[in-house]
Amino acid sequence: MKTFIKSVSMAILGGIVALGGYQLVQDKNTNEIKFVQQQNTQNALPATPVSYTGNTSIAGVDFTEAAEKTVNSVVHVINKTVARAPMSMSDVWAGRVPYREAIGTGSGVIITPDGYIITNNHVIDNSNHLQVTLNNNKSYIATLIGADAESDIALIKIDTDEDLPFVPFGDSNNAKIGEWVLAVGNPFNLTSTVTAGIISAKGRDLEAGDEKRQSFIQTDAAVNPGNSGGALVNTRGELIGINTAIKSQTGSYVGYSFAVPSNNARKIIEDFMEFGFVQKGMLGISGADLNSTNSKEFGLSSRDGIYVAGIVEDSGADKSELRVGDVITKLDGLVIKKFTELDGYIKTKNPGDIVTAEVIRDNELISIPITLSKNNTVTITQIEMKLRNLTKKEKKQFDVNSGVKITETIGKLARYNLSDYIVTKVNDTDVNDIDDIQAVLRDVVPNETLLIQMKNSKGEIERFRYTVN
Repeated sequence: MKTFIKSVSMAILGGIVALGGYQLVQDKNTNEIKFVQQQNTQNALPATPVSYTGNTSIAGVDFTEAAEKTVNSVVHVINKTVARAPMSMSDVWAGRVPYREAIGTGSGVIITPDGYIITNNHVIDNSNHLQVTLNNNKSYIATLIGADAESDIALIKIDTDEDLPFVPFGDSNNAKIGEWVLAVGNPFNLTSTVTAGIISAKGRDLEAGDEKRQSFIQTDAAVNPGNSGGALVNTRGELIGINTAIKSQTGSYVGYSFAVPSNNARKIIEDFMEFGFVQKGMLGISGADLNSTNSKEFGLSSRDGIYVAGIVEDSGADKSELRVGDVITKLDGLVIKKFTELDGYIKTKNPGDIVTAEVIRDNELISIPITLSKNNTVTITQIEMKLRNLTKKEKKQFDVNSGVKITETIGKLARYNLSDYIVTKVNDTDVNDIDDIQAVLRDVVPNETLLIQMKNSKGEIERFRYTVN
């Protein structure tokens, strides 16, 4: 009987902490981002050149050096938000909406001696007050520099009078399956916790659909709620990932955890520092991972690589010699077996960068240089819209020469369907493309009100005022 009661209790506890099969590693329930726009022009982030000789055997592995290098550079992040509370009868009679302070916690990694810290977007989401506590128990107020919900990466900053210990970036492309790694963070508010494991897989995707495609490093190092934003380091103490998610039926660690590769995270935060937003390049293809079944359907002898099923008009791939039916096996010498690996590598690049694709065509191996085009679809959380540049067909449809298309609304605007609208002007600035929108928002401060002008396909002009988060 006692065993039965214990089992039921554990099941109830599991149900309480469960957030679904896939849970972000952090305990909070808000979903709105508060941006602080700040111009920052910085040199490239400190990094240690990697001559890759990682030890992947148990014998001779010493974790103490990596732990000592990392533990003082991983911080505790406290996010205070204001959330709507359940209404009581007195609230109903008084006609008031009750609010309460909600506190979420996570981790962050110091990446420069002057106080730049990388963490997860969901750790700082909807923040009213960010506090960072170092391993020496000193606490600081943090400023949000930038956040990208798609990659779940954010950059915050603290100001100190002394240089801080930081973790140098390693090359996540060179991380090996089976290599020993350490996860450092603050699970369940247990500060400065170090766990060890190996890299179980690379290029792992947890979401369906092209727009949500990710390329995670999977590890069996124990990661739990509160580890979000913490460091995944190799045995040399180099940052190769930002711990982000677990896959579990209980909401706690069961053997699988996932980290954003350091190369992807580094590219995003360097964009925040230089531009104030993320510059996203695109190859411009659709396709499928090859396997023994579809390779026969496509009439191919190769079973490894990405089959090019379609090419986006006016993209870098369209302007190159790449053709439908080609099989991409490498990018810049990096072996590509899954679309998530291709997508993850492209996310480390900027528009205008040139990548060299090794392609199989008619059983011959050829090299094709491809200039990455700009990804014209951008999620702008400040105005709660997903926007992209107009196509030629849409310019004709809306009878305009410029503007940006609203493809989706998010946050509080999600209740409104604006998919038949384009944005033509913000305040007194005409909007020609995505760059114009981003240029206006770089100078906007929180709580500033914008006048947004829109036009629908019927030719009707509408304007509304929007207060920036």
